[in-house]
Amino acid sequence: MDHSIPPRRRGLRAGLTQLLAVLIGVGLGIALPNIDRGPMMATQPVVDVLMAIGLGLLGATTLIFSLLFVVVQWAATTFTPRLTLFRDAPLVWRTFAFALAVAVFCLTAALTIGTRTAVSTAVPTIAVLLLLTMLPLLRQLNLRAMAAIQLAPVLNSVTERGRVVLDALYPPVGGPAPSSAPPLSPPRSTVTWPHPPAVLQQVDVKMLLGVARAADAVIVLREIPGATLQHGAALADVHEGELAASAVLDGIVAGGERTFDQDPMLAFRLLADIALRALSPAVNDPATAVQALDGIEDLLSRSAAGAQAGPRSITDGEGTVRVVVPLPGWEDFLRTGLDDVVAAAMRSPMVLIRIRTLLVRLQARGRPGGHALLARRLSWVEEGLDGSFSVLWQEMNEEPPPSG
Repeated sequence: MDHSIPPRRRGLRAGLTQLLAVLIGVGLGIALPNIDRGPMMATQPVVDVLMAIGLGLLGATTLIFSLLFVVVQWAATTFTPRLTLFRDAPLVWRTFAFALAVAVFCLTAALTIGTRTAVSTAVPTIAVLLLLTMLPLLRQLNLRAMAAIQLAPVLNSVTERGRVVLDALYPPVGGPAPSSAPPLSPPRSTVTWPHPPAVLQQVDVKMLLGVARAADAVIVLREIPGATLQHGAALADVHEGELAASAVLDGIVAGGERTFDQDPMLAFRLLADIALRALSPAVNDPATAVQALDGIEDLLSRSAAGAQAGPRSITDGEGTVRVVVPLPGWEDFLRTGLDDVVAAAMRSPMVLIRIRTLLVRLQARGRPGGHALLARRLSWVEEGLDGSFSVLWQEMNEEPPPSG
């Protein structure tokens, strides 16, 4: 787990971006009309242009929220309600902030001009340039919205985000092994979650390292990113030194739903959800489940060598372990990504054959300690094929006829 990357608080960041955009718009709207040098033009046409652009861009903000509503509803009903890629995309909120800034600039400038007889041509020129800049942003937003309601782009996005998280949290093949925690004395204190139930989204490792080093303590977290923190449940143990509970809680970012930032299980969960919905009797779309399994196989193959079960120990600058964070292992990924899909696919030969191919390929990679896990699931799938689709299973096991 890379402690050089601070946790991201999306709601706060989006709000600050929009506030900053509005303040910039107000500042420019007040400052530019006061320019009294260079080419000048009559006031009334400028006011008309500014009011038209400003009020028109308020409609653009309505368009953005309309897209959000439609895309979020479509993704929730078609794929999974846990899919929030479009809603959380920086492009959405940056476009919204830019539209607000341009609208506020135009309206503020129109009011600032007041009863003046002439105004600098810089005012309408900048307004038009800002409007032209807004057009490609709206185009990109619409293209992103279209991609967010199509199967292949959604599966590719989820798989790519999963690869990024796995690469960030687990050492690469042949890389240095993660530090192991030394034997610790019994915990001095246990920190419990004092708030209503929430999802552990991120751990601010850099902050926890600082407070643990200052107190000469070791913080051992009990929950993995993506877990639900229940009120009163144990969150972390403090060993060696004394540390206030508030110091540990300040390093925890929790919210109402899971995010990709430090949650390696989320991509497996989303892909499995999409496959399960496709296999439901109401949808009955096994081809979609097969496409979702392509992404699951990619992530399982990518994590086969690096994802080892057990906690990750983070050291300070002197090499002393200060923070221990539990992370899921490869068996957890296998269970989350496959087991429910196998159970739901017992009436779909197409999906069972795809899962069998996936398991055989993973076996061929020879992951240490994974053969038994894969063998049990392969036996499960083959029993399903033999029991429900015996003719197909016999044909799959027949030797191909000799070529002429």
